[in-house]
Amino acid sequence: MAGSDGQSRVDPGAGLTRRLVERALRVRTDALPDDVRRVARDCLADWIACAIAGLAEPASAIVREAAREEGGHPQATVLGQPWKTSLAQAALVNGTASHALDYDDVNLAVPGHMTVAIVPALFALAEHRGASAGDFTGAFVAGYEFACRVGTLVEPAHYANGFHATATIGSLGAAMACAHLLGLPAETACHAIGLAATQAAGLKAMFGTMAKPLHAGLASQSGLRAARLAARGFVARPDVLECGQGFAQVHGGDFDPDAALAEPAGGDYLLRNLFKFHAACYSTHSTIEAVAALRREHALAAAQVSAIRVVAGEGCSICNIAHPRTGLEAKFSLRATAAFALLGIDTGALETWDRVVEPAVTDVLERVEVDLVPGMSLSESRVAIVRADGTEIVRAHDCGEAPADKAEQSRRIAAKFRAIAGPALGDVRARTLLGTLDAFGGETPVARLAELCAAPAR
Repeated sequence: MAGSDGQSRVDPGAGLTRRLVERALRVRTDALPDDVRRVARDCLADWIACAIAGLAEPASAIVREAAREEGGHPQATVLGQPWKTSLAQAALVNGTASHALDYDDVNLAVPGHMTVAIVPALFALAEHRGASAGDFTGAFVAGYEFACRVGTLVEPAHYANGFHATATIGSLGAAMACAHLLGLPAETACHAIGLAATQAAGLKAMFGTMAKPLHAGLASQSGLRAARLAARGFVARPDVLECGQGFAQVHGGDFDPDAALAEPAGGDYLLRNLFKFHAACYSTHSTIEAVAALRREHALAAAQVSAIRVVAGEGCSICNIAHPRTGLEAKFSLRATAAFALLGIDTGALETWDRVVEPAVTDVLERVEVDLVPGMSLSESRVAIVRADGTEIVRAHDCGEAPADKAEQSRRIAAKFRAIAGPALGDVRARTLLGTLDAFGGETPVARLAELCAAPAR
């Protein structure tokens, strides 16, 4: 290609899939910064906690029982169960369970939930192959960073057009992680990405239903299947990200190779991982924090408030269910979460969300007004509370920045683990699992951790 000055110019999109794959395959655990390894362990701990806590959710139970009925070779652990199933079924079941509560971590570069798409596939494959914690960590980081680079390549159009990036980009991240663990050469790994891309699907229209957590399970299953087929010689387009009618073109139209190849601020996308401490869509968290802060600072009671006005970005239409009738819908309702926050109801507690139909909650919910405007991100919110005397108090919040203190973040993850997984595991098993996770590294076998996550046989 020649420019106006007659000099040859290189198309930045040429060979992009191969370049991103090669970058991911070069990841080595022993070369990772300490903070990156720490966050990777926290992602695994948070994933296990969310999956164990989500086992009782109807979506989890239905997918789990369907898998058990279909059967399969006992290759991998089903979390919280005394039986194993095939790799593909384990990825599907564990992935769905871990996203059932919508309490799992996110990354706004995608934007979506990469851990619940990548880890279920990788955990099953690592257990089956006898891989070590070191093998797992390197593969997880490789898949996670790859997925975030794809996110910067195709956003914002991909998400704005209605695709759930956890389902779509997540499947590519899972394929990359599994390709890394399998030690696939670059050309073969590119075929794995092609196979994952042609399976990638998932609609934001499904938010607030059981289909949303299913997206995570399907993405994990698709990525695992893609890598294993490619390892056996199954081929696809090796240039799927950049080719005509490929992933980027079909899934939105935005295509920014320079952004995908650039180094992220801070050195790794994983360091910008955002853990949830409210069990709802992440785009409701800033509203929760702002309302809760105003309630505490001004000692507000619900009877003193005539209106709550929430201003958020237009992309937050994903969490703007106006009249939620179920716990799942409440997790995607700025009005419901604002009401919970004003009433001082714990939005980190699993039992909170079904309370959305209580008269006290619906009474406050009807006083919440939501205005979605352009120019604000998915993580921003401005809240104005109008008191009964007509005075107004205002608070803005942006939950889009990961904390710098990763050790404190680890402590919060451990506390969350005990709070949401502890009741299902019991104190002894919860402490044992946390201790194993804290020491997870080097040659520790993933199978040992998987064994601790299974229910004792009866």
